[in-house]
Amino acid sequence: MNRARALAHLAAALGFAASPYLSDGFSGFRPDQFPVPQDSAPVQPAGYAFALWGVIYLWLTAGAGYGLWRRAGDAGWRPARGPLIVSLLIGVAWIPVAKDSVPWATVMIWAMLVTALAALARTPRGDAAWLSGPVGLYAGWLTAASSVALGLVLAGYGWTTQVTAAALALLLALMIAAAVLLRLRPATPSYAVGVVWALIGIIVQNAGGGSGAILGLAAVGAVLVGMLGLRGRERGDHPVR
Repeated sequence: MNRARALAHLAAALGFAASPYLSDGFSGFRPDQFPVPQDSAPVQPAGYAFALWGVIYLWLTAGAGYGLWRRAGDAGWRPARGPLIVSLLIGVAWIPVAKDSVPWATVMIWAMLVTALAALARTPRGDAAWLSGPVGLYAGWLTAASSVALGLVLAGYGWTTQVTAAALALLLALMIAAAVLLRLRPATPSYAVGVVWALIGIIVQNAGGGSGAILGLAAVGAVLVGMLGLRGRERGDHPVR
């Protein structure tokens, strides 16, 4: 049973990593996917920030391969594998859906986040380079990406302005990040890196004539999340079970 789950983990990671090559990749929602076109939306990170997915794909796949090779029967890995497999399988289908339907893609990315955080909470203290590290980076980026998607829906369907939507989305992402780094899985610096990378992308997006308010909020958020990440690493906190 443990080996079968380890095999499923690797298969899901490989499928997830292959998904951008089977669907021409993804670098943000197109402006014309919304009833109110989202041109230069302040909530969306600059295009270069999406390159982090390459690191996430490689690290998750390497971790799954190591898990099958050296940790197939390890009881410490078993609890995290179930929710992680679910998250990755949703991710396999996410890019094609995102190119067709923003609302459904938003629902799916929130499901990916919830299951990724469930997996992160269940990772053992050891093997940070192979399990909690890649899962943390993945969950950190998803924390920002899911909130960004929600912000784009709010503005793109005319429920609020772009700046208000961006502010609400950033505050939501920061609340989730703080909860993770203070209570759920404090000693996971890779999670903080994923969130901060996205926030820097939002800063860059707004630096060239975008929203000064969103730039400032993202900058403050990046500093705070970075500090929480360093605090957890220094204290070596254990995850809350």
